[in-house]
Amino acid sequence: MRIAFISDIHGNLTALRAVLADIKKHGTDEIICLGDTISLGPQPLETLNALKELNCIYIMGNHDEAILDPEKAPEFEITEHLVPDLYWCRDQLTPDSFEFLKSFQSTHKIEFPNGVQLLAFHGSPISTTDIIQATTSPELLDKYFAEQSSTVFIGGHSHIQMHRRYGKKLILNSGSVGNAFEFAFSPGNPPRLLPWAEYAVIDQSGNSFDVDLRRVYFDTEALLKVVKESSLPGADWWLKQYQ
Repeated sequence: MRIAFISDIHGNLTALRAVLADIKKHGTDEIICLGDTISLGPQPLETLNALKELNCIYIMGNHDEAILDPEKAPEFEITEHLVPDLYWCRDQLTPDSFEFLKSFQSTHKIEFPNGVQLLAFHGSPISTTDIIQATTSPELLDKYFAEQSSTVFIGGHSHIQMHRRYGKKLILNSGSVGNAFEFAFSPGNPPRLLPWAEYAVIDQSGNSFDVDLRRVYFDTEALLKVVKESSLPGADWWLKQYQ
């Protein structure tokens, strides 16, 4: 059983297409999207339509929640300077787009043929805004995972790939398709984007359980051309990336 996990596309259709081509090349039985699909990128509607065609499992991210309820953007950790981009992304959508976003689920559990249980989410099993990193304290990990019956966990949100042991359990982060960060985000320290898209593949066969954290380069010049041609309020930030 081979499953691809994609997350944090953020309206970057160029990167998404590169990842989907790589998935098709190597083959999977299933794709699971871990959220943050369209904001705050230059092609929200086109990206959402491409995802919808996958007919896969969709997990709700904090940016997806903010698109649906922008007045609560601070609760979903969307900072004030990003709110114009949020509303711009909303304005590109159709009524069907909002209905599709509302169908996203909070978590998704998978049981592999060998009995291993996996839980997929965006931030943590209890919140879309929790950030789990390689440096997250054991106390916080206990809060998120100690009572969970699954032994493998996978999320997104941090925009940094991760493979971390937690006792007898395994915590994974698939990274970001559309906004792979060079370093962990912190207030007052704007992230820099890397020129590749990230995703993860889990392959369970017999007694083996293989994790592949994949990196796919995409055409950043094509992306920046799309940004320039858009009216996205935050276009200047995008245009400073990939230098």
